[in-house]
Amino acid sequence: MDESIRSLIQSIHDSPPRAVFAAAGAGSQALADLLGVPGASRTLLEALIPYAADSFDEFLGRVPEQYVSAETGRRMAGRALARANHLRELETWPIVGLGCTATIVTDRPKRGDHRAHIAAWMPARLTAWTLYLEKGARDRAGEEALVSGLILDALGEMCGIADRPPLPVRPDDSLSMETFDYTTAAEHLRRRDIPWFGIASDGGLMTEAPAAILSGSFNPLHGGHIGLAETAAALLGVPVAFEVSAVNVDKPPLETAVLLDRLSQFAGRWPVVAGNAPTFVEKSRLYPGTVFVTGFDTAARIIQPRYYGDSEAGMLAALAEMLDRGNRFLVAGREGSDGRFRELRELEIPAGFAGLFEAIPGRLFRNDASSTEIRAALRAEADNK
Repeated sequence: MDESIRSLIQSIHDSPPRAVFAAAGAGSQALADLLGVPGASRTLLEALIPYAADSFDEFLGRVPEQYVSAETGRRMAGRALARANHLRELETWPIVGLGCTATIVTDRPKRGDHRAHIAAWMPARLTAWTLYLEKGARDRAGEEALVSGLILDALGEMCGIADRPPLPVRPDDSLSMETFDYTTAAEHLRRRDIPWFGIASDGGLMTEAPAAILSGSFNPLHGGHIGLAETAAALLGVPVAFEVSAVNVDKPPLETAVLLDRLSQFAGRWPVVAGNAPTFVEKSRLYPGTVFVTGFDTAARIIQPRYYGDSEAGMLAALAEMLDRGNRFLVAGREGSDGRFRELRELEIPAGFAGLFEAIPGRLFRNDASSTEIRAALRAEADNK
């Protein structure tokens, strides 16, 4: 191993971030080099090589339009970040998802470009690189070395290492980079300079409100949330975005770092938005025409006057406002503390507002998982370690 590469990797191992690494098509040398320098356990949480199409699709959670593309590279990094978020559980060290999808020299001629798309995604930002290699200028080992060098350079940048060896890029190679800054957006939200912002599943910043939203604290995101969103998406025929409420009733606003960590749970697979609206009538003003996906308990609160200053007139005015904006609620059933499963039909919807609510039948979706119970189980497990 070149001494400058060894020095870079040692600096990576000595820095705080921990990574999940996923690569297909090229990049295995970067993994070998990371493992070849003592201290890799301080950097790598997990490494995945989803090489076959079925493995790649399962890791990505979808069949990509193109396996080797900038979008796919970003999604890979996002899935790796979400995995890192899950693996650290209650720990607080920094995390990064590192993804690479590439097509380089093989044992048969390729008509297309030799290229690599590499992305490094942290809760605070996503940086992506696109490399086009001069065709015929290198053998497979040479192309692999350049792609792997770029992966290590990307990880070094995310670890804050300024002293990195130069990449052996030729004049006829092409290397470009783009960055998506989530911290700035989150700080603007906290200062109320903007009412909401969103991160698309491929890491881009959203410019239009989603057609459907499932709101919550997602502390943590669990299978019940995912199953409800997927069921609602199938019923509605549109994707369902998640919304992390940056401001909740009777609670202080989420700190920027906490909000960004919550958002990172969705990276690479689902769109997610963060907004400053604690109530649904306020959310209606941010997201007109959007369908809100909720559970039975939330729907019950929406039609209770005590959540509107004990004013039935205030409650009716809020429902009318949401109806006028084209919003509606898709409501899943929920098991109560008495063990009985309750559905929308048990609620007394105020006259004239039945069309504002639609049920998700219990035969299509039921999950009684509780984020509170999951957090308690995680803490108990951490205490027993």
